Amino acid sequence: MEKEKTILFTNAVILTMDEAMHMYDPGALAVQGDTILGVGPEADLKRKFEQAEIFDCKRKMLMPGLVNAHTHVPMTLLRGLADDLRLDVWLLGYMMPVEREFVSPDFVRLGTQLACAELIRSGVTCFADMYYFEEDVAKAAADAGLRAVCAQTVLKFPAPDAHSYEDSLALAREFIQRWKGHPLVIPSVAPHAPYTCTEEILRSTAALACEFDVPLHTHLSETALEVENSRAQFDMPVIPYVKKQNLLEAKVIAAHCVHIDEGEMKTLLHHKAGVAHNPSSNLKLASGFAQVSKMLSLGLNVGIGTDGPASNNDLDMFEEMRLASFIAKASSNDPTVLPASTTLSMATRLGARALHQGGHIGTLEPGKRADLILVDRERLHNSPLFRRDPNNIYAQIVYATKASDVSDVMVNGQWVMRDRTLLTLDETDLIRQAQEYARRIDIFLIEREKSVLSKLIAIGGAKEIESFEVQAKCRISDPLPVLEAINSPEIEVLHYRHYHEYDTYMCFQDPRQGTVRYREDETISDNGQVSNVRYRLTLIGPAREHEFPADVLLSRSRYLAPATHSLRFYREYFKPASEVFIEKNRRRWRLLFRGTEFYINLDQVDTPSLGFFLEVKSRTWSRRDAEYKASFATELIQHLGARQADLVTQDYLELVKPPAPPSR
Repeated sequence: MEKEKTILFTNAVILTMDEAMHMYDPGALAVQGDTILGVGPEADLKRKFEQAEIFDCKRKMLMPGLVNAHTHVPMTLLRGLADDLRLDVWLLGYMMPVEREFVSPDFVRLGTQLACAELIRSGVTCFADMYYFEEDVAKAAADAGLRAVCAQTVLKFPAPDAHSYEDSLALAREFIQRWKGHPLVIPSVAPHAPYTCTEEILRSTAALACEFDVPLHTHLSETALEVENSRAQFDMPVIPYVKKQNLLEAKVIAAHCVHIDEGEMKTLLHHKAGVAHNPSSNLKLASGFAQVSKMLSLGLNVGIGTDGPASNNDLDMFEEMRLASFIAKASSNDPTVLPASTTLSMATRLGARALHQGGHIGTLEPGKRADLILVDRERLHNSPLFRRDPNNIYAQIVYATKASDVSDVMVNGQWVMRDRTLLTLDETDLIRQAQEYARRIDIFLIEREKSVLSKLIAIGGAKEIESFEVQAKCRISDPLPVLEAINSPEIEVLHYRHYHEYDTYMCFQDPRQGTVRYREDETISDNGQVSNVRYRLTLIGPAREHEFPADVLLSRSRYLAPATHSLRFYREYFKPASEVFIEKNRRRWRLLFRGTEFYINLDQVDTPSLGFFLEVKSRTWSRRDAEYKASFATELIQHLGARQADLVTQDYLELVKPPAPPSR
């Protein structure tokens, strides 16, 4: 086989970004194939590589390609879709509904190609992505010639590429198996965040990442509310919680980490986790200011990311570097904090280490991959050039240089841009295709704005709850046998409550909109007095699948929100076509039956007068878990003394309200 030619880059100002921050002016760098052979003073390299092909850098800066440590590249197609909103409204009200409607392999490929063009133009040679259909992200990135850590998203909600999280886990495993060892793509897995994952998801994804020795990419402690909720739900902050789920046993890439204390930083350091700081996104979504200087002083590897183009709204790493430095200075009231040389290290060497890829990218050193960029210094906004202090060049890059100053980009020894001309992508065609998606999404959202879900989200505080529900219900004539059976040795009672519930169901002309339930819950104490009152809204989607002979396994969307306004307000706000009122006295137990957890409701429905009902219920994010529990539901019903013949499969609303005509 013919030996690959050696290219010698000469007439350059070289920033190696290695530990010693070596700089060579004039410098030279030798590349053969995908590997850097040598770097140093130009005279020395010319003598050592006399036969090399010369590439004249024309006094430009030659430096490692930038590393974008956290992003969601297909979301270029959602750039500018919904801005100036709270994170929950932005995510639940716009991003997720649009993603469920439009995200497909074609969407992901186009979005990634558009992003790759933008990344190359801004000097990025490696990015860490987290999204759906991640194999299509990987294919598009590899075809564009970019290096990427591609993480398949796993979360408890149904996703565009998976009906359940078990499906997402299976996709992640298959993706990792197919792509491990690829020269450009590092396959990975991404449990989205602790608040969108179950404990099982966190443990399973960590085990998967450890099994194949690949990174695990996730969001941690992005907002103060996330930490507050973690303390309330788990009695501990986010980092200790995920540590308890073994997440940190994997090679973690932790995006954001805005709200962590020094102890949590040391935990991440001990487990060799990398952190991705996202200054623009954190500013735009008002998430707060990450303590980057403290993390660095402790020895954490902190990289810089743009986050997704829908929450930034660009992929410009030069802008991110500038903001990272400025935010650190302003938030600490110390102008010496996070100097330019450190910030540039975060975008190169430390960013590569944060992605667990520091062994072969991030610096210009012999043996490392030839991922490099040329940056034109002689531009109006970069003039004049001072030479008194050698550190001036780092300040020049971080504080003055623009993405448009990048003229040439090489990844793995292959050119992807020369003289500002992209070699692997057609920008004009990509822009045309992207605009067509924008037209279609606009049409969808104009209709979506009329939806009940959008109105619920706009109120604030809405969250999606478990998708799968096991429900077995039957009429009973006498509640006493049920009460006796609940106290039997086969049942372990974990929790008991007594409620008086007043439910107003708001129904709509189009049954696909679901039903809004306004509930007033009165908690009844042992002496029969009302001890607490709670008001909630629930948007219940139509049932979608899985009817069984004796019980029901439903798949439906549910969104829960606090009801902070009056019933009159919600009537005027949602404008229902009709209403149904149901009043009931409910005794509720959380219990274990044959080692499986269920909820038992013993209801007396007073309005309308329907009599007594026994309900066995369980909800879960997992289809497999739901099917397992469904097998026990009728057995439990029978153990509680109910007859098979008395089983009903309708909800109370369906028992009261006649079925709606099919929508057209």
